[in-house]
Order: sequence, then structure tokens, then C-alpha cells
Amino acid sequence: MDDRKRFTGRTVLVTGAGTGIGAALCRRVAGEGANLVLTGRREAPLQQVAASLPGPSVVVPADVAVAEQAEAVVAAGVEAFGTLDVVVANAGGHVPGAAADVGDAAWRYSLHANLDSAFVTVRAALPHLIRARGAVVVVSSIAGLFAGPGVVGYVTGKHALIGLTRSLARDYGRFGVRANAVCPGWVRTAMADEQMDDLGRRRGLDRDQAYALVAKDTPLARVAEPEEIAAVIAFLASPEASAMTGSVVVADCGAGAVDLPTLAFAD
Repeated sequence: MDDRKRFTGRTVLVTGAGTGIGAALCRRVAGEGANLVLTGRREAPLQQVAASLPGPSVVVPADVAVAEQAEAVVAAGVEAFGTLDVVVANAGGHVPGAAADVGDAAWRYSLHANLDSAFVTVRAALPHLIRARGAVVVVSSIAGLFAGPGVVGYVTGKHALIGLTRSLARDYGRFGVRANAVCPGWVRTAMADEQMDDLGRRRGLDRDQAYALVAKDTPLARVAEPEEIAAVIAFLASPEASAMTGSVVVADCGAGAVDLPTLAFAD
């Protein structure tokens, strides 16, 4: 198999496609022959990514957590390319706050942006994915496995995405649809940049120093780049992962391998 063209003739829908991991994934699979359906709330970044792609694409700005808008995105992709083979549920959002500090609106926003967007998009796409014997890749986070401080909505939404992935795998595997989740750790994206800048203000560090600080206890001692996570997603979406469904793949530069109570013994 020519692994550089794993997506020739296949249509890939990416939510949150305008920046970060979503944008990197679009470039990755477009380079491997995919037709792209790019969606997200802001049209300008989507158009910029689409203009950089070597293959065909359609841009459909939408809030994919809203059923009618998600259905319109799916319909536009099928109308443009005749099929829908892969959905990558990458959209998300980050609202800080521990449980006592988060109001109802912020809580609902966290679940809307991180969980509803994936569920509603995949639900709209399932008839086409069944027809194509397609694949779903859900972008969760190591916040879906562990709890960071003061981000109760984000942690809860990312944990729930793993449950969604396993439920999809359980219910639709017999129809030929695979569903897997990816859990990145820190990735150098616009959203992470904002968090590093906030950390830097509190610690007197610049952005790069803040990234270095959060990575210092991980085995690789660095954060990931969006292209590295895109490569993992592309593998899971490709025929090369044909025996994988219901899997949770961690790509965190080793953060989850660290026994936290032993850090005091490290050099």
C-alpha cells in the first residue's frame, strides 16, 4: 500500500478544522488524496486552510453541536463528493473553573463545545458512514483520562467523549463502522498558547518557557506539534487501522506513563 495516498477517493469531514490539530489534519489527509469537508464556527480560518489544500474541499461554517447545522454540513459534503467515509470530531472549547466556580451557562458551554459537537455530528453522519463502512475518530484529551486543576467542564466533556467512542464502537461495529479516540497531551495550538500565556503571567515566564515548564516531567520533555497528532488521527481513520475500534490511543509525549508520587525522587 502506498501510505501517502491512503485517502484517495474518500471524503473526510473535520470539525474544528480552522486551527490547530484540525487544520493540520486537513493538510495531512488532503495530501493523501482525501476530499475535505471543513467545518467550524469561524469562516475565515476555514477558508484559509481550504486555500492551502492540494485537493478538493468544501467549507461549511457551523456550530455542529446544533442538529440542523450539523445535518447541513453532512449534506453539503455528500452533495459535493457523493459519499462520506470519515468523521473526525475535533471541535472543542475550554472554560476554566472548578465546580464551585462554574455557573450553569459555562457548564453547558463546556458540554456543548466538547461533547454535543461530537455526538450531534456523528449522529448526522451515521447513515452515510454505515453505507461507506467508514470510520470515526474522536479527539478527546489526556483530560479525558486524568483531571487537570480547575477545568471541571473540560475534564467532564473529554471523559464523556471516551464513553461516546466506545458506545459507537459497540453499537456500529456490526455495520462496519469503526470508532476510536485519540487523547493528546499538551499540543502547541492557539488554545494552548493562551493557557501558556496565562501561566507565564503568573510565573514570570514567556510562552516557550511556560511550554517547557509543563513538559519538564514528561519522558520526552516537550509538547507535541499539531502535525504529530494529525498523523495519529490519520492512521486511525485509514484502512491500516482496520482491526481497531473502541480503542483509546494516547499521544502525550509520555505524560501518562509518569508515576506522579515518584517525581520527588527524580533528578
